Amino acid sequence: MDVACISYKETGFFSPTVIDYLEDKPELREFYSHRPTLNGFADLLKNKKVTADRELLATTLTDQYQLIEQYARIWDPGFSIPQPVQQNINSLKEANTYTITTGHQLNIFAGPLYFIYKIATAIKLTQQLKAQFPDKNFVPVYWMASEDHDFAEISYTTIGGKKVHWWLESSGATGRIHPETIRQALNQYKGVLGMADHAPELAAIVETAYTRFDRLADATRYMVNALFGRYGLVIIDADNQRLKQQFAPIIEQDIIEQNSFKNITATNEKLHNLGVHIQVNPREINFFYMKGSLRERLVFEEGRYKVLNTDISFTEEQLRQEIKKHPQKFSPNVVMRPLYQECILPNIAYIGGGAEIVYWLELKSNFDHYKVDFPILILRNSGLVVRKESAVKIKRMELSPADLFKPADSLKNYWMKKHSEHNLSLQTEWAALTGIFETIKQRATRIDPTLGPSTEAVQARLKKAIDNLEKKLVKAEKHNYHTRLEQIDQIKAELFPKDSLQERNENFGLLYVKWGQSFIDELIRNFEPLDFEFAVLTEN
Repeated sequence: MDVACISYKETGFFSPTVIDYLEDKPELREFYSHRPTLNGFADLLKNKKVTADRELLATTLTDQYQLIEQYARIWDPGFSIPQPVQQNINSLKEANTYTITTGHQLNIFAGPLYFIYKIATAIKLTQQLKAQFPDKNFVPVYWMASEDHDFAEISYTTIGGKKVHWWLESSGATGRIHPETIRQALNQYKGVLGMADHAPELAAIVETAYTRFDRLADATRYMVNALFGRYGLVIIDADNQRLKQQFAPIIEQDIIEQNSFKNITATNEKLHNLGVHIQVNPREINFFYMKGSLRERLVFEEGRYKVLNTDISFTEEQLRQEIKKHPQKFSPNVVMRPLYQECILPNIAYIGGGAEIVYWLELKSNFDHYKVDFPILILRNSGLVVRKESAVKIKRMELSPADLFKPADSLKNYWMKKHSEHNLSLQTEWAALTGIFETIKQRATRIDPTLGPSTEAVQARLKKAIDNLEKKLVKAEKHNYHTRLEQIDQIKAELFPKDSLQERNENFGLLYVKWGQSFIDELIRNFEPLDFEFAVLTEN
């Protein structure tokens, strides 16, 4: 693929706060630790404090992967975990190894494209850091949001413009859901893939993932490993008793003292005063209680710690004992999950989308309170994939990569004015009329000072009439270029479905069908995590 890059700001699809972060606006500096640059990583690595139990982490990951291996070998005796993954897990025991982490929900069939882009960004960044710091090791990690309970958000994907939905009434942690009822959605997805090119390869991956495992977390691990295992991606399921045991002291302290609520509320007030749109608001208690298919909020009422919508409650001492004996039953919410992540991983960077970067800015004071290092925040790479057929149209119409991001009507007006044989602007004429009106206004006010506003009113009405006439000129010329302008609509509809970014809507499936594993290779080759630019990837 050929790549052309434009700034995130120029796309118009990213929030002012994200742009301010990328541009290093001083007012945001207190809300993060180090800049997302090679110098920032060098500074962080000099004083990085690792709280993770490396041996326990490696052992837990090994056990999780061995479970997958045991299941897989039932139908494929030759199946094994990729060697790069095994090597990376083993390297986590070493003091000079650090992780680069991205996380996401367990969207079926890998959800929208940015699911894939997040992981590709993490892999590319580890390669770049290894080149810059050869005496250290860097491991890409995908953190599965297996404890998230919002099934509605992960139950569908859109491929080829068609929505594939897994219809199921579900509650509790999504990672624990059995995918036995996904067959209809699976068949629909495979039907859209078809049989050409690399379709059978991807169909086999999803068929195995969603029919051979009894937990959605394990199905997702299998699928993501099939796509990214060769690059050494390590996948972690933190819904785990041993990992939660490490976090137990903070779980207990935060529930009882409500520190996260106090710290993040104070930070959010500061950010709000800076004009930042707050992404998440903390609760007094930022943990759920999990048991089987139950995942409900903990609240403190009438002197007891209660689990909403149940009869379960604890005194303070009972709560302490429950956390000590069963830490796996306590699930962090969105504001505490990042702290849990940084406690159990030797992590130096988190890769997220624009909204994630903003909500991480809300969290640093809580990290400081618990004396846990705050990672470097990296905006994931974004990409727009342009088919060869569309690229030909774009080239013929002399559109630049930046032009593609303009709204359709603005782009059509821009293109038409650029290519029309006629001058469709009346600004020169209006400038001349403005001079005439200034002369009229001076003459009128000399006769009677009260006539000035009347003259201005006439001028305003004429300006509106001139603007309307200009719009009619543009509309008439649009009719002359109807066929060419229709092509702009077609290009925009393909590249920006629902007037949104392709990566926020379309699944990777049909791109994989066309290019196979080389699609992911090309993403990793072309993405530049520290350049802060949007990649327009064109088939060559």
